[in-house]
Amino acid sequence: MILLVLIASVLIAGITVYQYHEQNRDYHDERLERKEDQIKQSINYTLKKTTYPPTTENLGLIFKDEIYEIADVQNVNFNIYDLEGELIKSSRPKFESDSISNCLDAEVLNNLAESPKNRYVEENSAAGDRYQASYTYITDSKFKPIGILNLPYFEDNTFNDMELREFLMRLGGVYFVMLLLAIGLAYVISKYITRSLQTISDMLSKTDLTGRNEKIFISEPVEEIEKLVASYNSMIDELQQSAVKLARSEREQAWREMAKQVAHEIKNPLTPMRLSVQSFVRKFDPNDPDIEKKVAEYSDTLIQQIDTMSSIASAFSNFAKMPAQQNETLNVVKIVRLALDIFNEDYIHFISDEEEIIAKLDRTQLIRVVTNLVKNAIQAVPEVASPRILVSVASEGNYVKIAVADNGVGIADDYTEKIFEPKFTTKSSGMGLGLGMVKNIVETYHGTIDFTSQEGKGTVFTVRFPKENMMKAV
Repeated sequence: MILLVLIASVLIAGITVYQYHEQNRDYHDERLERKEDQIKQSINYTLKKTTYPPTTENLGLIFKDEIYEIADVQNVNFNIYDLEGELIKSSRPKFESDSISNCLDAEVLNNLAESPKNRYVEENSAAGDRYQASYTYITDSKFKPIGILNLPYFEDNTFNDMELREFLMRLGGVYFVMLLLAIGLAYVISKYITRSLQTISDMLSKTDLTGRNEKIFISEPVEEIEKLVASYNSMIDELQQSAVKLARSEREQAWREMAKQVAHEIKNPLTPMRLSVQSFVRKFDPNDPDIEKKVAEYSDTLIQQIDTMSSIASAFSNFAKMPAQQNETLNVVKIVRLALDIFNEDYIHFISDEEEIIAKLDRTQLIRVVTNLVKNAIQAVPEVASPRILVSVASEGNYVKIAVADNGVGIADDYTEKIFEPKFTTKSSGMGLGLGMVKNIVETYHGTIDFTSQEGKGTVFTVRFPKENMMKAV
């Protein structure tokens, strides 16, 4: 509302000034034409009553004294030139001694000759005022040009400018009052509207897609606000129903995916077990002298496949149910070095700028994070001529940073978005649960895990744990 009032006041003021200028221009143009017509009528009357022949040579004699009388009667000065542009007579005696005005410019003569109305108006400005000079032919009784009439005209806008200033001052006063009223009205309306909108805004900011949300109740709202509140309350009801359906759907989908993965992993060892049993039944001979050796081989095969199934069950169990965290104040540098002791590879190196970095973490889960990342790094470097794995621990403000870098095969760009997803793996063996479990542990502590990788050059996984206990509520 305030902006509209300001824009309207500026536009109206601009249009008013423009209109006044146009009116002034039209007024002066018409006034010049009227003066010119009146002088021409006086000149024609003088030409009719004179005893001299109306020729160019006699114009000086004809208007020797008459020019002053016409100027006094019409209250305007004018000049008479011959057809070549030479000054013949002027109503101002001193004007004849002005050598600059004694001859018209060739441009004026050309424009006058080419004008279809035999009239040319020259426009200039002097001292900020508009100056006009009209040129028209003086003709005899047969309309033959015998001279040129020049009428100088200086525009005087003093009165109109004063009126314009007074009008703009009155208009400014009116719009100032309107502006004050608009400010007051806008303040009252905005307070009335924003009070209800603020309530809706506060409730929207508290809206939780997964939790329970409260409805909005506003007493005596306006029609538009009432519709908005009704739409929000309806949305809350639909959101609650959608959240319940989504949670049920996600649980069912998770169980279906887990069941499919467990079934797939268990089928892998069951097939060789079945083939081994069928082969043993078909070839069993109690009188065979090597029967004990064959039974031992058969038993080893079954035990190996049973161990595989047991490791599969343990992996899914560990992923599905994380053990309760036992947070304790520990030296991260010491624990990480201890976790690396189980690896025998001589290309695994450990560095730390500090001997002691204290943080509150679960010792077992920290070791699981480190060992899983190192195992992934070991599996990434089997085909490298000079494999190297570097594990580093450093302090970054309120966080402790653990980095595991390798010079292995790297991770393809197509896999970067899926690397932490459960079940995802690029290896021929394994179930792809290691990095998913690591990410679960790290995020439980409000930490972060990320990586950078280049195919054929290597990968760096970086984990950051807060030093203070910020564990999420489960």
